Amino acid sequence: MIKILRTSSDNEHFQNLVAQLDTDLAHRDGEDHSFYNQFNSIARIKYALVIYKHDLPVGCGAIKELEPDSMEVKRMYVSPEHRGKGLATQLLTGLETWAKELSYKKCVLETGKRQPEAIALYKKNGYKVIPNYGQYIGIENSVCFEKVLS
Repeated sequence: MIKILRTSSDNEHFQNLVAQLDTDLAHRDGEDHSFYNQFNSIARIKYALVIYKHDLPVGCGAIKELEPDSMEVKRMYVSPEHRGKGLATQLLTGLETWAKELSYKKCVLETGKRQPEAIALYKKNGYKVIPNYGQYIGIENSVCFEKVLS
């Protein structure tokens, strides 16, 4: 049984999943992790999702306003033992639906080149590579994406 909860960054399950994500990213990014970590605060995130499988929190994601017409997808994570089952796509679709309900026109995001699973997920779900934006301009390990919401 899969359930997706709309919540905020105050949710304890969301916070615990983000801690797991940060551990994974620290391992993948090595010395670069401190650079990325400064942009990944979850304080005051109003739009977060937690996905549950049989009442166990197994994944999360969030959106926050980047520009008046754009939401930035943040903190996407599914625990390793639950990957490959479509849960990340369900989270991403849920975030896009929420952004549309809030009248945003597109979603953008950044991920690292050392996260091939994430890159494949975003491409599979209709995201297009765009020039690096904001704090990611000139960062070699970053790849940025955009999806116009229909």
